[in-house]
Amino acid sequence: PPSTPLTAITHDGFIMSVGKNNYQNDLLTFKQSQPDDIWLHAKDIPGSHVILRTGKQNATPEALKEAAQLAAYFSKARYSANVPVDYTKRRYVKKPAGAKPGFVIYDHHSTIYVTPDENIVKLMLKK
Repeated sequence: PPSTPLTAITHDGFIMSVGKNNYQNDLLTFKQSQPDDIWLHAKDIPGSHVILRTGKQNATPEALKEAAQLAAYFSKARYSANVPVDYTKRRYVKKPAGAKPGFVIYDHHSTIYVTPDENIVKLMLKK
């Protein structure tokens, strides 16, 4: 059977999903998420798509920061400090016609800066 995206939970109870490859990124972003969910990805760096499932609630700043931790950790910038992570509502993420799996364009985004911390990520993935 095909592998499935990773799942984690924020301290305040939001569920997060992390694509582990291009195909999972596509599946997660366009088939399994809702338009009001928050989509995150390390800015201009290859990495995983992270979906913060909001259930039409407003995501807390803490939940956004934890989801950004996952996006930074599961990117090529894993060992960098102060990694920029873009986030936007999933409705603003589009796939160009004929694009490879996992390639997207997006707008209406903001950027948050985080330093990936393996211990924090492991704690979130254990829940």
